[in-house]
Amino acid sequence: MFKKILIANRGEIACRIMRSARAMGIGTVAVYSEADHGALHMRAADEAIPIGPPPARDSYLKIETIVDAAKRSGADAVHPGYGFLSENPAFAERLAEEGIAFIGPLAAAIAAMGDKIAAKKLAEKAGVNIIPGHTEAIEAGDAADAIAEKIGYPVMIKAAAGGGGKGMRVAASPEMLSDCIASAIHEASQAFGDGRVFIEKFIEEPRHIEIQILADGHGNMVHLGERECSIQRRHQKIIEEAPSPLLDEATRASMGAQACALARAVGYTSVGTVEFVADQERNFYFLEMNTRLQVEHPVTEYVTGIDLVEQQIRIAAGEKLGMAQGDIKPRGWAMECRLYAEDPARGFMPSIGRLVRYREPAPSASVRIDSGVFEGGEISMYYDPMIAKLISHGADRAGAIAAMLDALDSYEVHGISHNLTFLSAIMGHPRFAEGRLSTAFIEEEYPDGFSASAGDAELAVLVPIAAAIEYRLSVRRAGITGPRQFVVSVDAADCAVTLSPSGSAITIAWNGREIVFESDWRPGDTLLHGTLDGAAVTVQVARLGTRLRLAWRGGEAELTVRSPRAAELAARMPKREPVDLSRFLLSPMPGLMVSLAVNEGDEVRAGQALAVVDAMKMENVLRAERDGVVAHIKVAQGDSLSVDQVIMEFA
Repeated sequence: MFKKILIANRGEIACRIMRSARAMGIGTVAVYSEADHGALHMRAADEAIPIGPPPARDSYLKIETIVDAAKRSGADAVHPGYGFLSENPAFAERLAEEGIAFIGPLAAAIAAMGDKIAAKKLAEKAGVNIIPGHTEAIEAGDAADAIAEKIGYPVMIKAAAGGGGKGMRVAASPEMLSDCIASAIHEASQAFGDGRVFIEKFIEEPRHIEIQILADGHGNMVHLGERECSIQRRHQKIIEEAPSPLLDEATRASMGAQACALARAVGYTSVGTVEFVADQERNFYFLEMNTRLQVEHPVTEYVTGIDLVEQQIRIAAGEKLGMAQGDIKPRGWAMECRLYAEDPARGFMPSIGRLVRYREPAPSASVRIDSGVFEGGEISMYYDPMIAKLISHGADRAGAIAAMLDALDSYEVHGISHNLTFLSAIMGHPRFAEGRLSTAFIEEEYPDGFSASAGDAELAVLVPIAAAIEYRLSVRRAGITGPRQFVVSVDAADCAVTLSPSGSAITIAWNGREIVFESDWRPGDTLLHGTLDGAAVTVQVARLGTRLRLAWRGGEAELTVRSPRAAELAARMPKREPVDLSRFLLSPMPGLMVSLAVNEGDEVRAGQALAVVDAMKMENVLRAERDGVVAHIKVAQGDSLSVDQVIMEFA
């Protein structure tokens, strides 16, 4: 067994690998860029080595720098995590030259599956179902038009190298094809240094289902069942679960057999994942094989009880698998939510800054958190915006969802924008609960974007709790207890509320009904744990001057609680009109100005592309909201932008 492992990665996955290594008695070495100095993965390792400037291309993607760090540290193995160099065959070969073990598959298998065009051909030869398409690199033009017409719209343009949703576009019509190809080529070139793209049929109402495999160097191989990863945005997974609510035993067995057949065809060893797209009738087709540990591996660990990182390490050290296919007996259900530094209210634009407050829900038998941050740490613009993964387990799917919702309500993240309320909204969505999923779920259920504004169901909890909070605050200010009347204002609506305290309970009368509220909440607490008519609730509490911002189950509301007389006077106050910013194009996120598509004096139409901003490894196209004329351009290509910085002004 290895004595020391260098982890060629950062963030939560580096910390995750260290946990398994430490449990196995193996020493760990972290590497860190200048932007990650003081990061959690650097602190968690037994030793840490600096590897260069913040951009990944100058640090985490530099093979010679990583190899040199491994040699200097005396590490006898390197774990690449996911992303960065994890699927780079040249990295595996370079380590082999130095006599350092690569904790992953052989370079030949990485190369075979890393090229998506070659992988499709190999899959077809191995008897794996493949999607109809054209398995040669294409460029925009007449040839591509003819291929797309033959396949039939809609079509998917995909990068031949890489994954993670980068270099992927869907063209629904011939008019979209040329722009989609150009955009996919450019993004693929930026992300992978390889601009080749290919084209295939886009499956209607697709579901993303993947099979986890384990294979050792002695000819032993098992699959660990499936994960469903259909809840995606811009081809980026957000919520994953195991097992899938779609599959039956026959389909599961068939998928597992095809995944293993492909792995054997390429001489695969280590942990790997074969991804499929399935339609609603359980027809499934090969997408790609990821020759590394997946972000969503914890859900498989929960339902199988198998530590996948430990298995990776043992296989790389030459050990045999300690299990056969018949030993794999999944139990219960697991969910994973990815917590991202992004603003759902602003089109999910990335967010950076300091984590002023960061408190994770308490881990338990049913809740696990894989994170790579800490309170007071910085979220950088240089890397993927994922902060942490929240994983839940239950005896069945409903139990896993319930555990996840409770954990999300208890997760506190302040100082940056994040997607916690969005995750709660999805987990509590009736369609999600029914398991009626597809990769278009988010686009279909939130066609106009996501708003965290509390609905009637959330307000039924938040209004009485706001009144109870104000009662506790007033008792602290004046020391006077007893029945009270308040007016709770939210979204220009006023609710009359009467509170009658009795011991630790408060009876709250409003909207024609009475609710008994109990809680040990004290002024200053940012989480309120309590019950409403005996039902447990956890509400996030923030005080904004005279207002309260409360969040629960994916709904947020700003509420003002006043005495009846104060509410009467407030109704007479003039309303401030919002500032008109329609004449400006503002940067919705901090990032790099990649390109400007217009010049001063140009006429623009609604929907026209105006600029491209790169942030956290993704390109974001900014478009005109209405017709107009460009009066002034305030930035230049290559400029670093701050959030809400003016890019251009319209006449």
